[in-house]
Amino acid sequence: MEKHIQYHIIMIRRIAVTFALTLLTFCAIAAGKTKWMPSGDKIKTEWAENIDPSNVWAEYPRPQMVRDNWLNLNGLWDYAITPAEAETFEPEGSILVPFAVESSLSGVGRRLADNEALWYERTFRVPADWKGSNVLLHFDAVDWQAEVWVNGNRIGCHQGGYTQFTFDITPFLRKSGKQTLRVKVLDATDHSYQPRGKQWTKPSGIWYTPVSGIWQTVWLEPVGRTYINGYCAVSDIDAGKINVKVDAEALRDGDVVSVRVADKGKVVASAEGCDVDLGIPGMKLWSPETPFLYDIEVSVIRNGREIDRVKGYTACRKISVMDVESVYGSFKRMALNNKPLFQFGPLDQGWWPDGLYTAPCDEALKFDIVKTKEFGFNMIRKHTKVEPARWYWWCDVLGILVWQDMPAIGDNADEVRSGRPAEVVRHQSHNWTRDSFLNPTEADIPEVWKQNYYREWGEIINQFKCFQSIVVWVPFNEAWGQFDTKKVVEFTKEQDPTRLVNESSGGNYFFVGDIIDIHHYPQPRMSAFESKFCMVLGEYGGIGRAVPGHTWFNGEGWGYGGLKDDGAAAQETYVRFTEMLKTYVQTGCAAAVYTQTTDCEGELNGLMTYDRKVIKFDEKTLNAANTEVIDSL
Repeated sequence: MEKHIQYHIIMIRRIAVTFALTLLTFCAIAAGKTKWMPSGDKIKTEWAENIDPSNVWAEYPRPQMVRDNWLNLNGLWDYAITPAEAETFEPEGSILVPFAVESSLSGVGRRLADNEALWYERTFRVPADWKGSNVLLHFDAVDWQAEVWVNGNRIGCHQGGYTQFTFDITPFLRKSGKQTLRVKVLDATDHSYQPRGKQWTKPSGIWYTPVSGIWQTVWLEPVGRTYINGYCAVSDIDAGKINVKVDAEALRDGDVVSVRVADKGKVVASAEGCDVDLGIPGMKLWSPETPFLYDIEVSVIRNGREIDRVKGYTACRKISVMDVESVYGSFKRMALNNKPLFQFGPLDQGWWPDGLYTAPCDEALKFDIVKTKEFGFNMIRKHTKVEPARWYWWCDVLGILVWQDMPAIGDNADEVRSGRPAEVVRHQSHNWTRDSFLNPTEADIPEVWKQNYYREWGEIINQFKCFQSIVVWVPFNEAWGQFDTKKVVEFTKEQDPTRLVNESSGGNYFFVGDIIDIHHYPQPRMSAFESKFCMVLGEYGGIGRAVPGHTWFNGEGWGYGGLKDDGAAAQETYVRFTEMLKTYVQTGCAAAVYTQTTDCEGELNGLMTYDRKVIKFDEKTLNAANTEVIDSL
């Protein structure tokens, strides 16, 4: 009996201990959850509903140059907003990196003013097996100026909201234990000269919520004192070869740089040197129908031992302009791999209702591209925004052509700009001579603005030109901040002579580059023609329809030509527009861009709703209509 009683006492104690541990675990989980939750009550994508703040954007961020060892610093950081001149801060909460402070997924949802600073701070530990390595700190994008400290030491400053930057933080690391990383961000948005695309401090119409701070992955990687900084591969399909230029840090005499090109694991070409031509037997070409990718491996060999290696890829393709005869005359056409191809795709803003500039996850980033392909398009115009490297990688993998815009530094002169400094308004204002061949104009842009534009545009081109899906650079849109057009086109060609240049999408032409680009809403229309250039319809459509429960402004919004009452009416209009477009293809139109992939804040003219939960058109009908347009050339 006594043993029986003792047994029950032991069991009760065990149950009590188990209950206490369970309660502690629950409290810990609950406490962890209270550190982050989406802010605001705007619509969200389905991916946002499954965000794990301890495992956000966990994919390797640099698919063109992969190393096995790295450490992701995304997640919850301390943050604060202070006056811009402040030299330190006290944390006021947690922010989820890499989502901009204005976004719902940041957990903050607060606007940053041009006289304020946004501070970030977190700690990290350097993995033990990195001992003896140099440690590189990578920021894939921070909008706009980022000042960085490690363990209280200022290590540098970067300006530019769309490109990756790196610091070697080895000299500033403690020998062991926690390391402290601090970042101070300034972002004037439309109150200064920085490229900012469609961000407005007072969003309305075609202008959207501003984006400030870290909005792409932050990460660390270990390297030796000699390491590969990058490489660029350019194919020459006519000669059957690939040129690879390698940039390596601290090479020594006798070091060997080895470059290998492989087809599904089988090496098909190899060479040694920092600038090599590799003949590719039976070269396989990349296209939207057959997006074949070659693997690339670059190594540094010292005294017979490999001291660094990166893995990447490239594609072999050629984009050019050719004359094509038809019953209506001879026209300039875009050619892919020496064959004329009508390029047709949507205007893609790249905005998200929950993450703004940042997709909730990699699956979401991929989703828009997959749907674009399924809709029957073969091209995307990435509109006045730059995406993370993985977006372009998905375009390479899935097979879709890309027109890449430069984020604008100005906007339309007839828009309201209340609150901006008068001097900034004067320089940003510019009257757009829509589709005009006569009397082109340029904005009054100060020299410091121009130099910053060239620096940031050059960084964008050189960072992304190795993604072969990109076939057209677009330095200006609708005259927004347009200046020195001929010089800018020359600069663009100097940075990358392998792509076409669309000097000014939508009008204000100086007849330079390769393309004359007309915008017309809502129906397609080619209102001008110049035989020396590829004539394209850079924007049209914008058929609007509100889907209740899936709008940013509770059902309010607009579309070009008004809003359709139902899906059938919108779809009938879309198909009718494609029939009109086929006529223009026959009479010289070389490409077309439909507005747009998704709704975007007040714009209800997407093929999908802003939250990506509703596709507004029948996909089979879309695919058939779009395929007929492409095949009509």
